[in-house]
Parts: sequence; structure tokens; C-alpha cells
Amino acid sequence: MTEFAAYEPGEYAKEHIRITPTKLADGRDFFYLDDDPEYVSGKKTRELKDPRDLPYRFSNQLNAAGEEVPYAAPEMRRDPLTGDWIPMATARMNRPITAGPGATAKGNPLAARKPGDPYQDGEVPDTDYNVVVFENRFPSMVRVPGRSEDVTFVDGNPLWEKKMAAGRCEVICFDPDEHGLPADLPVSRLRTVVEAWAFRTAEISRMEGIEQIFPFENHGQEIGVSLAHPHGQVYCYPFIAPKMEKELQHTEAYHEKTGGNLLKDLMNAELEAKERVVLRNHSWVAYVPAAARWPLEVHVAPVRDVLTIDELNDQERWDLASMYSHLLKRGNAFFDKGDGKGMDLPYIAAWHQAPIHDPRRANYRLNLQFFSFRRAANKIKYLAGSESGMAAWISDTTPELIAKRFHELGDIDIAD
Repeated sequence: MTEFAAYEPGEYAKEHIRITPTKLADGRDFFYLDDDPEYVSGKKTRELKDPRDLPYRFSNQLNAAGEEVPYAAPEMRRDPLTGDWIPMATARMNRPITAGPGATAKGNPLAARKPGDPYQDGEVPDTDYNVVVFENRFPSMVRVPGRSEDVTFVDGNPLWEKKMAAGRCEVICFDPDEHGLPADLPVSRLRTVVEAWAFRTAEISRMEGIEQIFPFENHGQEIGVSLAHPHGQVYCYPFIAPKMEKELQHTEAYHEKTGGNLLKDLMNAELEAKERVVLRNHSWVAYVPAAARWPLEVHVAPVRDVLTIDELNDQERWDLASMYSHLLKRGNAFFDKGDGKGMDLPYIAAWHQAPIHDPRRANYRLNLQFFSFRRAANKIKYLAGSESGMAAWISDTTPELIAKRFHELGDIDIAD
């Protein structure tokens, strides 16, 4: 396997996963993660050359008047009222949307290349793959060589700070089947996805200017997914995201007051209470938090104290793949449309891991926050006045009722 700056594969990955790096035609990083034995052994190799004739990703562009202008790099501005940095990426308006009523393009850029297909702007050079990771072609944040990252001011007024949104955005495709669902993937493939999360967390943590690495998955038209393909993303912020900042404030205050770890104590309290624990195996615990916001919300925590995904050992990575598979399947069965078949649940799966440089990381703990906007088989939880205007959540259910429904779907203890 190729040697990387920070990523070190465990025993399983050394024998069963092969990572092959290459570059796309415009210069973006691309990685194959193969679990097919013929590719792992080297008997077969992947196509590394991107056949598209793409300009260099940061080359000058033409504006609406046909004039050549510099690459429109994302910038971010700080909200004086909250201190939050707000990235602004105008180039994302041009990204292809192939799913939902607002679709603007045909084809699927996340699918393997199809020779002879009229859509030839796909991101994967080969005609097949297992799992792939690559830099987003339309990033919300990106470091641009030669551009200053100093703070300046909007209209020259120091009230409004601005600077380059010099982060990084990557895409992880979970499987080549563009019509498949993550819930239907075998645990062995999800194990490769877990390895991809660990690989990118380790490598990106060494990159200049990155403060927080956020792997996540958007799934379902209601969530706003623009490409219907089993995939997730990794956002790498050059700041601490607002939700993480709030959590760090509370975990640090709790540690100063009690000497304990708030996230660990929350997990242990849920285990002691029992009622809201919905899944459990050797390495992981899944529970509905006692103050759940969403109509379906589950938090997943490692039994062992772990800060980031790349710190997980082989057993924990296997157990996570198993836990995630069970969680997705039971999520799809959660709402009954009357035919007993459940539904393809729209959800967000958000990995909260310790920031890279912030000293408060020592009192944090890795956790997955999984939630859905759906509140019934035919109803969506909309974030209206109170939630959107004041960030004051109003729940339509209780955590105990959410957990009760999960309990109806199967045993809490699952096979490792």
C-alpha cells in the first residue's frame, strides 16, 4: 500500500484494503479504496488517468460578459453578532443537480465511467470501483495557491471581517451502484467506508490551516441531496464550526467543574437509565439523547475513550460498520406507511470529533449524531419561526417514544 503522511492502516486494512492515489484532470486529489481481493493483491489495477479535458481547477474563468477574471475562490465573513464565520461560495451555483424536482443535469458524476454514455463528465476515471474519495469540484471551502489568507474588511469597515475560506471539501462514494442505498450495503463495504473516514481524518489533520474535520452523510431528497448516489462528504473547516464550539464550551466547563468527561458521563448515564439505549455491541452504544431535538435522533458513542475516527482500532472499526448498518436498516423501518415495508428514510449522519489544534480537544470525545427531519410517514419537521429565528427547538415527540419505536424493531444487543 502507498505510504501516506499520517495515515497508518491497521492489520485488517493492510491485508484487505488497498488505497491508490491519483489526480483528476484539473489537479484535484483522488483516491481508490479497494476491498475486492483482485485489486487488493495487485492482480488488477485501477485506471488512474482522467480522460476529461478540464482546465486547471484554479485557472482564470470567463464572467457573464465573456471577460477573463480570476478564479472565484470562496470567501468567508464573520457575523459580528455571533462570531460565526460564514463561507460564501458562488461557484457552487454551477454544480450539476441530478436529483429531485430542481434537477438541472442528466447523468451522475459520482457513478463509474460508462464508455459511450452521452454523459461523460463523471468524476471516476475507471469503469468500476469499490469506494472512492476525491476533492469536491464545487467546494464550499478551498485553499487557493498564491492567494492571501489575511483578514480584511467588507467596505473597509472593521465591523465586518472577511478572509479566504481556505478549508477543504471532499466526497466519499460508498459504492458504484448509483441506485443503491447505504442501508443495503454489506457490512464489509461499510467497513471500507469507515476506513475512508479514518484515512481522511488522519491525512487532513496534517494539512495547513485546518481546525476541524467533519465527515457527514446527507441522504434523501427532503434533506436537499443534489446527487442521488450512496455517498457522503468531508468538510474541513479553517475554524471551529458553531455547533462544535458550543459543545466544546460545555464539555470544558463540565470538566473544570467535575473533573469528568461530559460525553462519557452522558453515555454512562444513558446506559444506567437503559430506557433510551437502542443498540449496543462490544465497542459502541447507540441511544436517543434525553434532550433529543429531532423526531428521530440517535447518538452513537464508542465505549472506549476516543477523540477522532483514526484512533479507532480494528475491532472498533468493524463494530462501527455493524452498528451503522443496523442503525440505517432500523431507521428505514421506523415509519410505517401501512404496508409494513417502511421507507427510504431521509437523514443526516454527522461525525463530531475532537478539533485538531484547540486545547479543549482533550476533554471531548468522538460521537456520531444521526437524525431525520421526518416526523411521520407523510410529514416533515420544518424548522420554522422558533427553530430558525431563535434556534429554540420545539419537539413534536419525546426521546422515550423514539426509543420505544426502536425497541419494537429488534433487539438492543447486536452481533459484533
